[in-house]
Amino acid sequence: PNINMRDPVIYRVARMTHHNTGDKWCIYPMYDFAHPIEDAVEGITHSICTLEFEDHRPLYDWVVRECEFENKPRQIEFAKLYLTNVVTGKRYIRRLVEDGIVDGWDDPRLVSIAALRRRGFTPESIKMFMELCGVSKSQSSVDYAMLEYCIREDLKMKRPRMMAVLDPIKLVIDNYPEDQVEYLDVANNLENEELGYRKVPFCRELYIEREDFMEDPPKKYFRLFPGNEVRLMHAYFVKCESFVKDENGKVMEVHCTYDPETKCGSGFTGRKVKGTIHWVPAPFAVKAEVRLYENLVDEEKGVYNKEDGSLNLNPNSLTVIKEAYLEPSFEGADAYDSFQFVRNGYYCIDAKDSRPEALVFNRIVSLKSSFKLPK
Repeated sequence: PNINMRDPVIYRVARMTHHNTGDKWCIYPMYDFAHPIEDAVEGITHSICTLEFEDHRPLYDWVVRECEFENKPRQIEFAKLYLTNVVTGKRYIRRLVEDGIVDGWDDPRLVSIAALRRRGFTPESIKMFMELCGVSKSQSSVDYAMLEYCIREDLKMKRPRMMAVLDPIKLVIDNYPEDQVEYLDVANNLENEELGYRKVPFCRELYIEREDFMEDPPKKYFRLFPGNEVRLMHAYFVKCESFVKDENGKVMEVHCTYDPETKCGSGFTGRKVKGTIHWVPAPFAVKAEVRLYENLVDEEKGVYNKEDGSLNLNPNSLTVIKEAYLEPSFEGADAYDSFQFVRNGYYCIDAKDSRPEALVFNRIVSLKSSFKLPK
């Protein structure tokens, strides 16, 4: 016998002041009574519920039948969708918000719709994710990497690939004319010609990533080091001649020379280099804040602490870079606009904190993925 059909509670009497109706009404229908009636009145054909309501279906059908509705809705149950290493419980999220661990219900480390949108996930990527997961009646969890795979697949052909330097070090081309500026034609997306081209200024002083230079490199390091030559993406070959350190031994500047015959697109074939690095023109660079998000949960320990039920939080779930430098093509970008930072990942302009004069970017996802679609 189904316990829900044994003298079911239809409504309750609560003599208390209601926030809308005041003291005019004291009878309140229970969920099992209100749910089927509301569905029928609103013309719902299929009421989709999670598995815990499966035992309530006979009562749902009984209310619909006894009320003699012309258009009878149906209740269909399916299993909840669980993501690995993600906090989905509302009471846990509320605690994170109240304790200031996240900056609201739309914090990009959460998986509410508002949070996913703010981080940069598109409707198409979420739809693709849901199609890959499918509908099931068995309880299971899905790897969060599948969701990341979907956003990569959606953005890779749609978004321009821009140059941004997150950990800058200055590169000076000693034999390049000091007052000269070239405007190079750069494809917005090499895999999608329809996105067109943009002009990027090139000059004597540039910013490059700190990890693209090493004083004493290991084997198979093909980026800049003393005596080595690399290509500056979309520009010229440069050869490292020297570098400058501060009083703490930190490299502050790299000095190079360039070969004007090696301009990208000129057809030069005299020699080849193994490394290509990106850059940003220092005098034209746009300063921005970049937020690097990782899982809110410690992946090794799991979501919940087995001893007290608390959350196992990752202390490094957010890294804020205050002084990243971007190419000037980012000027005019608006909230929710997303881009690929070449050799780095996909980023979205934060809708909450970003301003035209002080851009803030959220990392949606890195370029590298450990997820592979099952065959």
